[in-house]
Amino acid sequence: MPRSDLIRLFCLSLLWGGSFILVAIALQGLPALSVVMGRVGLAAVILALALALRGVPLPPRQAVPALLVMGLLNNAVPFTLFALAQGQIGGGLAAIVNATTPLWTVIVAHLATTDERLTPARLAGVATGFAGVVVMAGRSSGGEVWAIVACLGAALSYGCASVWGRRFRAMGLLPAQTALGQLIASSLMILPVWLLVDHPWALPFPGWGPLAAVGVLAAASTAFAYLLFFRILAGSGAVAISLVTFLIPVSAVAMGVAFLGESLLPRHLAGMALIAAGLWFLQRRRA
Repeated sequence: MPRSDLIRLFCLSLLWGGSFILVAIALQGLPALSVVMGRVGLAAVILALALALRGVPLPPRQAVPALLVMGLLNNAVPFTLFALAQGQIGGGLAAIVNATTPLWTVIVAHLATTDERLTPARLAGVATGFAGVVVMAGRSSGGEVWAIVACLGAALSYGCASVWGRRFRAMGLLPAQTALGQLIASSLMILPVWLLVDHPWALPFPGWGPLAAVGVLAAASTAFAYLLFFRILAGSGAVAISLVTFLIPVSAVAMGVAFLGESLLPRHLAGMALIAAGLWFLQRRRA
């Protein structure tokens, strides 16, 4: 990976690590779907205005089907699952489970591509990482177990999105066009469900803190972050971009402790160590 993509990867880890904390703050005054709708909808508007000022055209019509799938896999499904999960667990623990994304990515890449095969050595890394999830969930309550399962589902969706997103480079789309296209697609998908479930016209005023959290979540951790995401994906590939999950738990846990007073149990730390070991082993074998 070139140095420029390494710098982008580090910045992306801070933005996405902070997103777990921002979601936790937003959930103090808003339902989960309202947080997700505010995140993708506002991010789509911000990015559309920014690209219009730069003279970047909208994605071509032939890219719409692929962008709809990307919006589902990379926004609608994982954002919703994480928001629901964070009603039961802290942002730091959610970020740790999110670190299984590279494990899912190599499995999906093995099944869906011909150039990313799951060798016995990589399989050992995957098994080690998922053993960490089992350790974390071993003595959890029912609500925490289902929250961890939801986070695993979100990580799987991200893994599918990383592999699916490889096609946009061949289609000639700019990273900014892909980011905008998927945000518009996910906004259109979530909108009717949000109106049906949350009845936003009947919600009480959530407070300025949750509203500000959604604004920062949309502008920094979504609109700008996805520009970085697709830039790295186009330059360094699917498994490389998934390495951001090495760094996200560190920033998320640190911010959760500093700003929200969150804490992790010993089994959470043990699970994080096993996931990190699995990812390290996986990438070492790739080298």
